[in-house]
Amino acid sequence: MENQVPAWVRRLAKVYFTRTISQFILHGNISDYVSVPIGEKEYKYERLKDYLANELFKKRDIVVMYDRAAGITFREPAMRKDFIQALGAYDTFHGTQYAQRLPKEPTEAFAILENYFRNRLINDNKRIAFIIDYAETLVPMGSSNFYSVQDRAILVYLQKWAKEHLFLQKDMTIILLTENLNDLNQQLVRSPFTYDIEIPYPNETERLAFIEHTLKAAPQLEQLLEMSPQVLAKNTAGMNLIHLKTMLAEVQESKEFFTFEALKQRKKDTIESEAGGLLEFVETKYTLDNVAGHKAAKNHLRAAAAAIKKGRNDVMPMGYLVNGPVGTGKTYLVSCFAAEIGIPMVQLKNFRSQWQGVTEANLEKVLKILSAMNPVAVMIDEADAYLGNRNMQGDSGVSNRVFSMIASFMSNTEHRGKIIWFLLTARPDLMPVDLKRQGRAEEHIALFYPETIEEKKELLEVMLKKTKILNIQIEDFPPEFLENMPIRSGADMEAALTRAKFKAASLGLAEVTIEIIQQAFDDFIPPTYPEEVELMNYVAVLECTSKELLPERFRDMRREDILARIEEIKRKMQGRI
Repeated sequence: MENQVPAWVRRLAKVYFTRTISQFILHGNISDYVSVPIGEKEYKYERLKDYLANELFKKRDIVVMYDRAAGITFREPAMRKDFIQALGAYDTFHGTQYAQRLPKEPTEAFAILENYFRNRLINDNKRIAFIIDYAETLVPMGSSNFYSVQDRAILVYLQKWAKEHLFLQKDMTIILLTENLNDLNQQLVRSPFTYDIEIPYPNETERLAFIEHTLKAAPQLEQLLEMSPQVLAKNTAGMNLIHLKTMLAEVQESKEFFTFEALKQRKKDTIESEAGGLLEFVETKYTLDNVAGHKAAKNHLRAAAAAIKKGRNDVMPMGYLVNGPVGTGKTYLVSCFAAEIGIPMVQLKNFRSQWQGVTEANLEKVLKILSAMNPVAVMIDEADAYLGNRNMQGDSGVSNRVFSMIASFMSNTEHRGKIIWFLLTARPDLMPVDLKRQGRAEEHIALFYPETIEEKKELLEVMLKKTKILNIQIEDFPPEFLENMPIRSGADMEAALTRAKFKAASLGLAEVTIEIIQQAFDDFIPPTYPEEVELMNYVAVLECTSKELLPERFRDMRREDILARIEEIKRKMQGRI
């Protein structure tokens, strides 16, 4: 039966039996169900707080619970009755009337609870468990110097109880529940007398067991599902059991057939909601076949896609640095790669906040969801500006801590092939080496503007289709136009073709002509300085980890010459400023 017990419970028990820790912080997926074996292959499911009170601590003589809203509550009426009786003596001695109305204010509640705990431990040798929910509302993240008198008192109570020899000697366990560890006072979290344990999102086996449990209770529900229970469990990574219960209950209630497309949308909505708007799914109907040019880069990514499909996570890089000048299609390429291998891709949105501790808590939540979602691809656009570095000053160390959290998470080898990072930037020289090194963004893919006639034709052909100029074929353009084509960026080309459509409409023409396109291309001035584009080209060459990805004119350039040219361009740009 031991392996039926959740891993986090076994970990808690192992630490508990050392008799050196009596105070634990449970964080992460704390609002979910926990499975409870009731037979050889039978389970029931309880919410975590109920599981702690009724199962984990069912042999305790006294189980007390507290949160700011409900105040002091007990597992059983007899326990409450005993507490009220004990309060009678307390009230007589202190001149209070707590026995008539239990206080909700934490300092008052903790004062009478401490007296009660000591009394029952010393005089009656009782075994006690104390469960504190929404712990972040009692000892929130931030310096205790800015706490109110009441908040400081609560912090002192918890720190004192964590060190209390009597509690260890007489079997007293304190559990603090919070969703994010970073929401709590870090002085308490980092105390050697407090032990934190993360409760993870359910894995595929646990999700399948819950789905089968639900279908056993409502067998008619299976007829409404397009997918089997096994497929449903596999495709709900990142969702917890509460999410599954809600989803299946809605299907049963509506009696509408639940399709793969509905599942995909429900998972997307659930995870984005769970992340509090900090994650956004990146979706595209295109694959790498729809990407113009970049032949070597596409071949490289197709090889990676084949490895993932074969389950060879061990050969996958931890992440990719995709760099190159603006308009070379970095975002589009990565989106198409994710679509090709059939795994979800998410983009990190702005998780930073002006309030102390919120930024770290937001990032902690995002990283937990990514762990639960695997396999997943994570795209960070403008990574040079988004991620910061270890040396940023002026924000009380927030950027430093954020950088450390992301760097540590990226280098976790357990995520190899499961969480694939794509850091996109036109200026990789501005990114810290820590993120570009082996063990993090290991493969550096450089993208460049089309160089050959074939590459230019391919890009123009794709852009004609994208802008819905279908009356003109690539063969209609004269060779000299393609040879001397002034626009090579996909983004610029799309803008110029859109101008051509506008020009045709303004002339009353139903369709765009070759001549109008040529005029639009000749008239178009890219909104980027040539020096900046050249700089982006050279830093991309410098970062690229494969000669095969480089255009011919860059392959044999000496590193020293590239560095010298980069410095020359930077001096010229600085002088222009």
